[in-house]
Amino acid sequence: MTDGTARSDDVEVNLDIHLAHSARMYDYYLGGTTNFPADREAAGRALAVFPYARSAARANRAFMRRSTRLLAEAGIRQFLDIGTGIPTSPNLHEVAQSVSPDAKVVYADNDPIVLLHAQALLRGTEQGVTAYVQADVREPGALLDSAREVLDFTRPIALSMNALLHFVPSEAHRITEGLKEQLPGGSALVISHLTQDFAAEETERLIQVYTAAGTAVAALTRGEFGEFFTGWDLMAPGVVATQRWHPTPEDEAEPVTDAEASCYGAVAIRP
Repeated sequence: MTDGTARSDDVEVNLDIHLAHSARMYDYYLGGTTNFPADREAAGRALAVFPYARSAARANRAFMRRSTRLLAEAGIRQFLDIGTGIPTSPNLHEVAQSVSPDAKVVYADNDPIVLLHAQALLRGTEQGVTAYVQADVREPGALLDSAREVLDFTRPIALSMNALLHFVPSEAHRITEGLKEQLPGGSALVISHLTQDFAAEETERLIQVYTAAGTAVAALTRGEFGEFFTGWDLMAPGVVATQRWHPTPEDEAEPVTDAEASCYGAVAIRP
């Protein structure tokens, strides 16, 4: 992949490795290796102004794992994860299927590099189903049409959009409402989102770094974030910093402050 071009299932993919990409920067924060010099350079600039980036990424991944496990334990057997990102084990399907081996999981992303690594997301249990859809969240109708090939939309579905909506700030509410209205009763909505409520100056500088790298980013207040869940029933403890949502003893052994997380997380159920 030295020229930035690769192939997946006979589809040529241009990775634009000379331009920083948010998914690869996130991979770098998590200690991954699926990133290039431009990504590491941009991530370095982000860390210089927002030294909590690594902690925030880890807290967000931990929130994903805990919310998935809790929902699987509550009986949900179908999961739709939008904005999947570069695979980092344990992935969502590994958590869900560890609780319920027959769980069905559909991953969706429009990032070319995620497509290249999609096979890592398809190694689920024999009893369950894992699938990957190359789709853009800004076109929720088309994305859901693809998801319907695997998921039964007459039964509850857990929809996860973790660390995604702050990258589509002007369309975040349209996207969320469009997806929510298609999900049946008993479904769950899982979202995490950047906020300036805990580290205002550092987060503002972080936004400037991403904007300069060509990626739009927005941070929301607690109240603004809560609007995503309008009409659905928030699960306890409601809207909190990601590391405060049902922390496990393992999480508490490596405490993260609200400033270090700098993301809100919440889960809500459709009545």
